[in-house]
Amino acid sequence: QVQLVESGGGLVQAGGSLNLSCATSRSIVDINTMGWYRQAPGKQRDWVALMTSGGTTNYADSVKGRFTISRDNAKNTVYLQMNSLKPEDTGVYYCWISGRVGIMRRSVDFWGQGTQVTVSS
Repeated sequence: QVQLVESGGGLVQAGGSLNLSCATSRSIVDINTMGWYRQAPGKQRDWVALMTSGGTTNYADSVKGRFTISRDNAKNTVYLQMNSLKPEDTGVYYCWISGRVGIMRRSVDFWGQGTQVTVSS
């Protein structure tokens, strides 16, 4: 079964750091883009960090300079290093991958289950 497993969320004080991990299934092939999205309570889900298969990265203005997206191909894992966390960073963080499985000819979106990040003031 296709699965993205996220971990690393938790409760942290403002100014602290967290490192989120997303372990991806080897069933997902021809990955085009991967990234992290955030959904705060009562708000829509918005992207915070994206990476193409070629390594190009983009960051939302609200996290630029504080968050870093990276990947380890050998471990099939995507990471989000979050530094200088603010209360506004509180929300559920989702891993996202665009790719294919099995005999599919089109790329589709795959999402993790989400991991809660809470930043206290």
